[in-house]
Amino acid sequence: MSYVDGFVLPLPKKNLAAYRRIAKKAGAIWMEHGALSYVECVGDDTPSGKLTSFPQSVKLKEDEIVVFSWIVYKSRKHRDSVNKKVMSDPRLAEMMDPKNHPFDGKRMIFGGFKKLLEF
Repeated sequence: MSYVDGFVLPLPKKNLAAYRRIAKKAGAIWMEHGALSYVECVGDDTPSGKLTSFPQSVKLKEDEIVVFSWIVYKSRKHRDSVNKKVMSDPRLAEMMDPKNHPFDGKRMIFGGFKKLLEF
């Protein structure tokens, strides 16, 4: 069963084009280094909940949208191997600098997940 890295982050609406450029480049690099799938999604129907919600999870501001992303790998071991290659890829160096992010990385949520079920 495969392994998934998941991400949720707040993105200023005005930075969507910049984020798309970065994500397109990053996705190509992750795939080149062995990821099975790389997906970036922009919130379209993410209502604020009373207790929890995507907007609340990232302390979404009025001028922001939620980005929900994931990368699929064969296993955690495969993820660790791919990420080691990706993180040492010089093409990502500038993008990995927090001052170059088009979003507030301090409010990004991320983690690795074992698949429980897939159809």
